[in-house]
Amino acid sequence: MFLAPTPMDLAFAEAEAAFIRGEVPVGAVVVDVESGRLLARAGNCVREWSDPTAHAEMLALRTVAAAQAAPRLPGCDLYVTLEPCPMCAAAMALARIRRLYFGAYDPKGGGVEHGPRLFTWPTCHHWPEVYGGVQERRAAILLRRFFALRRPDHGAMSRVGGRSIRST
Repeated sequence: MFLAPTPMDLAFAEAEAAFIRGEVPVGAVVVDVESGRLLARAGNCVREWSDPTAHAEMLALRTVAAAQAAPRLPGCDLYVTLEPCPMCAAAMALARIRRLYFGAYDPKGGGVEHGPRLFTWPTCHHWPEVYGGVQERRAAILLRRFFALRRPDHGAMSRVGGRSIRST
C-alpha cells in the first residue's frame, strides 16, 4: 500500500532542496484546512535571491495570499521544519493562519517558543494554535548536517532543537 506524503514530509522535501542549493535547510507548506489540499510549498531562498525576507514561511504565505487575492488566510495551516523566526511569526499572525506545525525548536533565532514568543504579546492581533516538535529529530539532523559542512571545525558544539550537540 502506498501512503501519500504528509504536509510535514513535503516541507522536508523543500528543506532538502534548499540544502542542495546551499540555503539553510528550512521548508514550509501551506494546506487548506477544509479540503486538505496543498496550496503552496517553498524552501529558503535568502542567499539565492539576496533577499533577507525570503524565508520558506514568507514565500509560502505570499504565494497563497497572491493566489487567493486575500491578505488573510484563516482557512490555512502552515507546516515548517524549524521554529519560525520573529519576522515569520509576525507574518503568520497578520495572515491569521489557523495552525502552525513546526519541527525543530530554535532557541537562538525562534520567535514562537523562544526569543520574543510573539504570539504571547498583548499587541499580537492573532495567535494560531501551535504544535512544535513535529519530527523534531529529523529536522535537527538536517540542520546539524548543513551547518557541520560549513564549519572549519566539524567537531564544534552547536545547539539544535534546544540541546547541545556535537557535529560529526
